[in-house]
Amino acid sequence: MDRQTALTWSWLNILTSKRLDALLQVYGDMSKALQRVDEPLLRELGCREDTVFLVLNRLEEFDPASYEQELHKRDLSFMTIDDPRYPKSLREIPDAPVFLYWRGDLAILDQPCLALVGTREMSDYGRRVTEAFVHEIVRSGIVTVSGLALGIDAAVARETLVAGGRTAAVLGHGLGKIYPKENEKLADEIVDGGGLYLSEFPLDAEPGKYTFPARNRIIAGLSLGTVVLEAPVGSGALITADLALDYGREVFVVPGPIFDPNYAGCHQILSKGHAKLVGSAADILSELGVVAREISQGSYDPKSAAEAALLKVLTTMPQTTDDLMERSGLPAAQVASALTMMELQGAIAQAGNGQWVRR
Repeated sequence: MDRQTALTWSWLNILTSKRLDALLQVYGDMSKALQRVDEPLLRELGCREDTVFLVLNRLEEFDPASYEQELHKRDLSFMTIDDPRYPKSLREIPDAPVFLYWRGDLAILDQPCLALVGTREMSDYGRRVTEAFVHEIVRSGIVTVSGLALGIDAAVARETLVAGGRTAAVLGHGLGKIYPKENEKLADEIVDGGGLYLSEFPLDAEPGKYTFPARNRIIAGLSLGTVVLEAPVGSGALITADLALDYGREVFVVPGPIFDPNYAGCHQILSKGHAKLVGSAADILSELGVVAREISQGSYDPKSAAEAALLKVLTTMPQTTDDLMERSGLPAAQVASALTMMELQGAIAQAGNGQWVRR
């Protein structure tokens, strides 16, 4: 859909992937569907009565030019689900967000991502667990994903930055402001450190009881798996874990003292057999098939355009030559030659079965 139409639909804040498909089937084009927005259509889409009138008011007041200015002023980018840059792993989930706003480097989401989640009421034990896990995960070239809430989320982001890694923070509200306010500086540090923060909500959307579960599905959808570092019963982290399971992604859980209510949720998941108990980051990396590296990414200076293109798509997750050809857009001969040269220089390694990893 064209940008103005997309921004308008995003501002209305009602378009799910199912509603998008339904409207496209009827109207064939979202700009035409936008022209037909009225009370009957909104009710047909399943909007509640109060939502119907809110949407009609927002439609009447929306000024695309002013909204664009706000995005530019805040250095925010915007895209729809049909944008080629849209994260592949997120597009695969059945309830993928139609729109994304972000600030920072979107390209990091093409790397292996792992969600690390937990309670806002982080204990000293939870802090130690977070520090230990994050540093080893980052050293293995994985991008951490969290929600930028207080407690475990913020600790994941901070420890990732301390370890020299990159992190993605998913927010449960619009990017017109950062919530909680205490994490405004951290959000800037994430971007300065080569990461990003993102949201599916329009700029003015406030956090609420429905927005955080919506955020959690994005956290799970972006990631190869979800690690629950510390969670009491009823924690939002458990929602993320359940969503990850629904999406066919791995779920890992750190156990804690049996008398500690902050770990009762962790033990609840484990007792149901829905997750894998882990005692170290190495347990997770082994399950995911990640090959740890000893040198930091970016230390090798590519000797050709082909090597530079391959370095952008090589990760610590093993990939076949065919995978690398598809992701880099290079022909087979150039890929084979560049891989050989980079292997000789120690920048990459064979992981068996014709697969390659970055060291």
